[in-house]
Amino acid sequence: MKLIVAVNAAVTQDSEPTAAELAAIEAEMPVITAEVDLLDAQIAILDRVPTEVDERRLRRARRRLLDARTSLANRDTLGGAA
Repeated sequence: MKLIVAVNAAVTQDSEPTAAELAAIEAEMPVITAEVDLLDAQIAILDRVPTEVDERRLRRARRRLLDARTSLANRDTLGGAA
């Protein structure tokens, strides 16, 4: 049996995230949440024909994701001043 180990110790090192990493995650959280909402809407219609309500839910989820991505991009463009 052959063991698989990490070549780089930094990859497997158990360390706490830095304040900058936590801030970056917090800034991206609206995008992550919107992506999860869109994925939920898409999963809901995988095995059936989408109804009018399903289509509305998909449109809203896509629009929320686009808004969140736009907001994040604008914040990055303005240097986080928004």
